[in-house]
Amino acid sequence: MWWENERTGRGGGTSAATVTGRDGVLADLRGTRPLELRWPARDVLVLSGLPGGGKSTLLARVAADPGHVCRMDSQDVRESWQRRWPYPLVRPLVRVHHYLRLRRAVRSASGSVAVHDCGQLPWVRRWLGWEAARAGRRLHLLLLDVTREEALAGQRARRREVSGYAFRRHVRAMAVLRAELLAGRIPAGCASAVLLDRPAAAAVRRLLFVEPDRVERGSGL
Repeated sequence: MWWENERTGRGGGTSAATVTGRDGVLADLRGTRPLELRWPARDVLVLSGLPGGGKSTLLARVAADPGHVCRMDSQDVRESWQRRWPYPLVRPLVRVHHYLRLRRAVRSASGSVAVHDCGQLPWVRRWLGWEAARAGRRLHLLLLDVTREEALAGQRARRREVSGYAFRRHVRAMAVLRAELLAGRIPAGCASAVLLDRPAAAAVRRLLFVEPDRVERGSGL
């Protein structure tokens, strides 16, 4: 991966910086203003974070022709089922449907794949990493690290709140994943990881998938 960013200095000013990342790199970009984040074409990106934290907003900034990036959001599957059935009744089927779509996309999509995932289940990342490797791709993690208050406010703003029990499970899972990243460990199945806070995520203009020889140079765009 490759990105440009402005890091806020102690004196309140900003200084431009260019950072180059490779497989095995864990980048903590909290407190920065990353303008663009880039990964190699055909790879798989997983966006994780608390419900209401802004994953869907960030996913919408994936900048590429739809033929080159397949966007996978579990909410799309949920809404398609909810038109016919109450969600609590079909929740297991929604999840199975979503995972089948993910597998098909990772195995057969002609371009890159960007996945909206809550990150609550570590086995999903390991499974996606395995599927990506089988397809000759790499899996990258982008964790949106927000407070529970920010996430709850986001849920209220979108008028789509999760239950207290489910939200507590998400909070615990994100705390474990965040601690793993802060300890310098990239989760199993992932080739790289990026950590953003809410201001950093708000500054991102585009998430890009580019040819490998352009990932680090940042040229030609």
